[in-house]
Amino acid sequence: MTSRPDLIGDTAIALLAERGMRGLTHRAVDEAAGLPAGSTSNHARTRSALLETTFARLCRLEAEVFEDAANPGGLLALDTLTPETAADLVAAQLHDTLTLRRDQALARFELALEATRRPELRAIYDDAGVTFREPARGLMAALGAADPDRAGRTFIAFSEGILFDSVAGAGSRAVPTREEIREGLLELFRGMLMKPAL
Repeated sequence: MTSRPDLIGDTAIALLAERGMRGLTHRAVDEAAGLPAGSTSNHARTRSALLETTFARLCRLEAEVFEDAANPGGLLALDTLTPETAADLVAAQLHDTLTLRRDQALARFELALEATRRPELRAIYDDAGVTFREPARGLMAALGAADPDRAGRTFIAFSEGILFDSVAGAGSRAVPTREEIREGLLELFRGMLMKPAL
């Protein structure tokens, strides 16, 4: 059974995706979640608190997806990792986000933009981002990147670009297939791992 804080967070994510930042209010969450009036305010008294609650829930959901994809012989099996296996795993995760968790991606972009105007949310957003950037760096190090920090940033930029273009950008009319994403990732990985010509 979903706890009330999780229900509030899940409902807020759905509202952000459906109505944008202006549509996310305490009253709207109560109504959409079928909660008694004032329930969301009791849990998150201010708008900042509601945004923080929403973002915390979003981070937990995304972390669960990442762990599910990485743990069963996936990204954590770094000693057997190749550009091909890494591309397979990441492409599956990105495609699932685009097709099964589109609302979460939209909500995250809404929160990212709001964080540019709210320093308190910016700090939380940036701290959470570290938990995803470190595995990206580790992935690129395992693949043999000469500069894992730079390669990790490039990998994240590529992945975020695919998500934004396909969810909110000009490419949103045609979501790329898993194979198309995989091919793009393979090109990226192989390009970053090429040894410079002497």
